[in-house]
Amino acid sequence: QVQLVESGGGLVQTGGSLRLSCAASGRSFSIYAMGWFRQAPGKAREFVARITWSGGSTNYTDSVKGRFTISRDNAKNTVYLQMNSLIPEDTAIYFCAATNRPYGTTRPGRYDFWGQGTQVTVSS
Repeated sequence: QVQLVESGGGLVQTGGSLRLSCAASGRSFSIYAMGWFRQAPGKAREFVARITWSGGSTNYTDSVKGRFTISRDNAKNTVYLQMNSLIPEDTAIYFCAATNRPYGTTRPGRYDFWGQGTQVTVSS
């Protein structure tokens, strides 16, 4: 019953920045955490970052620490992913996800609701 819509993807050069947004609607009050995952061609979907909705606790995969920042605006039911110092390895489809489970929130299988994805392409 939760619907997620991502936006903000695009094509940037190495070193550039993008800000992804994910707007939640429906039973968003039930969300415990929202996360960002990405999937490159031929690869499995991988965890990028997540934030708990109430406390704002964050977690990042090692490869994006110091470059990406996840945040949320509870009033707008929106989560953001600020991506700086982008590198070609960041190229992927980025998916927003939401879960009402209070544990295991770095695992794709723990998320019940997913957006359609937004393409991020970083050129050399």
